[in-house]
Amino acid sequence: MNLESKRYKCIIFDCDGVLVDSEPLSNQVMVDLANQLGAKIDLEYAYRHFKGNSFNDCAAKISKLIHQDLPVDFEKQYRQKSFELFKNEIKPINGVSVLLENLKIPFCVASSGPINKIKLNLELTGLLPFFQDRIFSCYTIEKWKPDPAVFIWASQTMGYRSHECLVIEDSLIGVEAAIRGGFDVFGFTAHDYKDELHKKATKTFSDMKLLPELLDL
Repeated sequence: MNLESKRYKCIIFDCDGVLVDSEPLSNQVMVDLANQLGAKIDLEYAYRHFKGNSFNDCAAKISKLIHQDLPVDFEKQYRQKSFELFKNEIKPINGVSVLLENLKIPFCVASSGPINKIKLNLELTGLLPFFQDRIFSCYTIEKWKPDPAVFIWASQTMGYRSHECLVIEDSLIGVEAAIRGGFDVFGFTAHDYKDELHKKATKTFSDMKLLPELLDL
């Protein structure tokens, strides 16, 4: 099975929730730390308010909930606890390994996470060899979604213009970033808890096994 799109020359994947099933893990850590400070939130709240946001945006939301500044080591605690959890429990999104093995057009990953987190998650799930030097982090350019900068940087580095690339995202913020950058964007809805991606994405799909058919447009 060789998957070569008739329409797109390059695919840009988001990482969390698209390549690796990290959303439940990372959000649970955020919930636990927030509740230790008195936030009184649950995982559903995190999915609705944190999903797709940068760490700084999530931290700001928690700070407002507890009506005080967060501890100076809050991010350090979050990174340490989430990394520990990832090492034991993180898995690739179902079907993504087979997809990448058969994809015959260039592809890369562009994520809001720090580069070390992206590489760790890809390594733990066996996906790192697919990407290697094609990893783009918002932290490198210090611009976060919904700013389209990371997608534009990725596409230009890969050697393509926005309209030649397809972005795969699982959050509304990510979809909006892609649209702002002039990209087509397919919304992966496996964790679309608010059923909102279909309102803006070029197409939506709920299973990685369905993506090849959508690519053959």
